[in-house]
Amino acid sequence: MPATPTERLEHLGFTAEELSAAGALWTAREIEQQPQMLQRTHSMLAGVHADIQKFAAPIAENVCARIILTGAGTSAYIGACIAPVLDAQLAARVDAVPTTDIVSSPHLYLHADQPLLLVSFGRSGNSPESIQAVTLAESIVKDVRHLVVTCNPDGALNKASLRQAQTLVLPEETHDVSFAMTSSFSCMMYATLNALGKAGAYDGRIGAIAQATRRVIQEARALEELAAGKHERVVYLGSGPFQHLAREAALKLGELTNGAVATCFDSPLGFRHGPKTFVNARTLVFVYVSNDPLTRKYDHDLIDELRKDGRAARIVEVTTRPRNDAARDTLHVNGMVEAADAELLWPYIAVAQLYAFHQSRALGLSPDNPNKEGTVNRVVQGVRLYPLVK
Repeated sequence: MPATPTERLEHLGFTAEELSAAGALWTAREIEQQPQMLQRTHSMLAGVHADIQKFAAPIAENVCARIILTGAGTSAYIGACIAPVLDAQLAARVDAVPTTDIVSSPHLYLHADQPLLLVSFGRSGNSPESIQAVTLAESIVKDVRHLVVTCNPDGALNKASLRQAQTLVLPEETHDVSFAMTSSFSCMMYATLNALGKAGAYDGRIGAIAQATRRVIQEARALEELAAGKHERVVYLGSGPFQHLAREAALKLGELTNGAVATCFDSPLGFRHGPKTFVNARTLVFVYVSNDPLTRKYDHDLIDELRKDGRAARIVEVTTRPRNDAARDTLHVNGMVEAADAELLWPYIAVAQLYAFHQSRALGLSPDNPNKEGTVNRVVQGVRLYPLVK
């Protein structure tokens, strides 16, 4: 592990000495740095946006072509969050397909005669499935381009021999040292939406996005108090892009608590169709409330229904528009009332990261390395790869 960071004496309201002793310093720093890293990522993209747009255009502007956003685990959820947003903006079909699916069933997703832009996410760029996915795309698809979005310039993904490729290497600090991906997730997601979306779309919004995320992080004590509630189960719910953000939130809690807290995710409408049975008296429910007026009605209906049921320990609204009758159970993301839902991805995920961090510490675990047994690893191990059967 790299040397202990020393540039600041405090992170998330705790001294660096206290965090270091608890094995929590890297995770705290990487959560806290996200507003700054988002702005640095935005600045970095300004110089390469035109080149990436030009590189992607033959696929992105082709209605018969396909863009696949891919990665494993948290990196897969980046694509799942933003695929519907990009699909609404680009002529090509945009899908999120995990590398784990591409590797195990390549012919379901890779088609020889369909032009493809494969966007590969990798914090380290060393996951075996990431390398195998680009290798399979090279082997199967006649017209394939690769956009590699990574936090590690020395990763195998960045050094792969590919016919047509562009690489986005994010600021060095986003190459998270801690076990769980936090700033790497947020910055790879931002970089891709910015790079492939309309030129200049975020120029006037990055300040608001970063500031809203900063406010959530600065007000983390409320999430520390929630973590002290010793909830045995936690549910994350969200509509549209927030459904897969809820999935990432559930994964973050599972990772940082080493599986000690049971988690699940769904959409508010989908939750009624069976998963609602997960709720008991020791369950905490987070709902990411949409800014879209239609979607928000469905979110509120489910929240109100859960509160009327009276089974859950608490139901917490994460929202830009607090309702007066639910102030105690509201996490207010201030200053984003008019924001598009895609712009809320960053302050909303900070809520989940902070809760998972505090829950990990409340359980006496080390957020930087919660799995002491080594059965799961920062870069996945134990994957056996097999040759393509044609």
